[in-house]
Amino acid sequence: MQVEHMAIAGVVRLTPARFGDDRGWFSETWNHKRLQEAGIEAEFVQDNRSWSARAGTVRGLHFQTPPHAQAKLVQVLQGVILDVVVDLRRSSPDYGRWIGVELSGATGQQLFIPAGFAHGFVTRTDGTEILYKCSDYYAAASEGSIRFDDPDLGIDWGIDPATAILSDKDAKAGPFAGFVSPFA
Repeated sequence: MQVEHMAIAGVVRLTPARFGDDRGWFSETWNHKRLQEAGIEAEFVQDNRSWSARAGTVRGLHFQTPPHAQAKLVQVLQGVILDVVVDLRRSSPDYGRWIGVELSGATGQQLFIPAGFAHGFVTRTDGTEILYKCSDYYAAASEGSIRFDDPDLGIDWGIDPATAILSDKDAKAGPFAGFVSPFA
């Protein structure tokens, strides 16, 4: 497994090895011991799967507050996304900074996102399917969101924000300005 530490501390891109022949390929996508060796200590307790029918679908920016904050390990099974994370850790030198990483089913790359980040993605292809592991269970009372096109964050999603396909919940997400982070 290749391990690449991203520009914001704690965010890691993983590229699992693929072993192929004329039948196709095999890949070990999660191994607790290998992740620990890469410095990832998260204990995953829940898997979530998302399918988006159309390119331009934006999901996020979502997070869960303590005591149910979630680390995530995101992978694309089919299609392509731009996966975006925003550092919400008040003590971080990268507070309020974002990075975007393209993930696809073709490459099999994964993104590890520690607790204390808002997470979202935009689909680049129709029929995009994502699977991600979470380090805590879904807790509705702890969920939060920030508007994907917030001008203070200035995220380049690679699409015209006016054409983004959003859920009602994401369309009503609040701004980053005035956000009081619960993450130390």
